[in-house]
Amino acid sequence: MGEVAEQNGNGIPRTVLIVDDDEAIREAMHEFIERFGFMVNEAASAEEALDMLRTAVVDVVVTDIMLPGKDGLNLTDEVRRRYDSDVIVMTGYSGNYSYEEAINKGASDFVFKPVRFEELLLRLKRVLRERGLRQERDRVVKELKTLAITDGLTQLYNSRHFYIQLEVEAGRCTRYNHSLTLLLMDIDHFKNYNDAYGHLEGDKVLVRLSRIIKSCLRQMDSAFRYGGDEFTVLLPETRVEEGKTVAYRIKEAVRAQNFFPLPDEKAVNFTISIGVAQYKAPEEIASFIQRADRAMYASKQEGRNRVSILVA
Repeated sequence: MGEVAEQNGNGIPRTVLIVDDDEAIREAMHEFIERFGFMVNEAASAEEALDMLRTAVVDVVVTDIMLPGKDGLNLTDEVRRRYDSDVIVMTGYSGNYSYEEAINKGASDFVFKPVRFEELLLRLKRVLRERGLRQERDRVVKELKTLAITDGLTQLYNSRHFYIQLEVEAGRCTRYNHSLTLLLMDIDHFKNYNDAYGHLEGDKVLVRLSRIIKSCLRQMDSAFRYGGDEFTVLLPETRVEEGKTVAYRIKEAVRAQNFFPLPDEKAVNFTISIGVAQYKAPEEIASFIQRADRAMYASKQEGRNRVSILVA
């Protein structure tokens, strides 16, 4: 075996699919590329290649243009629309097919037949290098987007994303006459705990309670750290009475948790005060939040560890 081929982010050799109806060309190309550490598969037609792509991960498809049935340009177009694979197009008919036509169909590169294998290897490595850079860029962008909307401590969505998502959900309510319920909640006497045991122990409480809140929700619901020891929950397509049920489920789950800030001391339990409000289209977003906030304040005023509803 020759030099080791470039690998993907998981340390797995890159995979190449050769598509050509000439068996001798496929075998010769297969043998040459495989010597450089690539995993190589073959297909004799576009249809066979698409069948393989449905079940296999392929980094680069190397395809002839002239194929039985669907031609290589149509294959290229379909691969780039449906699969995460780059395509190198081969042709011996330089007068009939242009570089621009192949690139416009989504090809990453273009080589003429008879193919010099050394040239193909260089082009393959270049395509894979650009592919790796593109994947790394996409990964970084995705991570940055996640960081921008996520609270660093609790890993819930942050308050900035809360306002964005609330605008989106309120818009759906207005357009489609859907229901939307908001829960606004605050941990009771949390400042006393922080003062007694320190902020590091307080952070541990926030992390655990965030997980508890999230565990009480459906997949379509969203939980947010609103600020400090306050949390919000958006319940799409949920009326206020259903939201009240969710609020009680969260309240009881929080109350059942035991915390041990100091060794050999009795457990500390927390309670949570929750305000519940249903969106009344087309009210202002600020008014909607204020109703939930007033409901939460009512829970505090009435003795804490309560769920209160404020109807518009």
